[in-house]
Amino acid sequence: MNDLRRVCFVCLGNICRSPTAEAVFRHLVEQRGDAKEWLIDSCGTGDWHVGSPPDARALRALKDRGYACAHRGRQLCDADFTRFAWLLVMDNANLSTVEQRAPQQPHARIHKLTEWDPQGTSEVGDPYYGGESGFTTVLEQIERCCTAFLAREFP
Repeated sequence: MNDLRRVCFVCLGNICRSPTAEAVFRHLVEQRGDAKEWLIDSCGTGDWHVGSPPDARALRALKDRGYACAHRGRQLCDADFTRFAWLLVMDNANLSTVEQRAPQQPHARIHKLTEWDPQGTSEVGDPYYGGESGFTTVLEQIERCCTAFLAREFP
């Protein structure tokens, strides 16, 4: 496995945005035919949903677009900073938390996923307190970002 092909997506609770990004990214590399070369995961900065499946609305949005997701929530841990080459966070609060928890010289590159959004958005908003349409909007944004990240960083 290429050292750089280790990606972990990070959000607050690991039940909406980051498992969505994990499912989308996994699908993209499977389509490319190089899924075996990747380590792909997701986690949350908080521990509220450890062991829980993704939010039902996130699962519906993914299923409606043909994505599979069998993830169970987990919390960011110290090992993630060396296990992964990329920690891709969803918003400024996630970025701040992850940077504060990082060792002095983390192995992982820590970035907001939206750095690769062709539409120039600054964050992937948390759809948790909104309706179904918010999950579709987030999924579309994540699709754009993951597609661009993969194309730019791993052509």
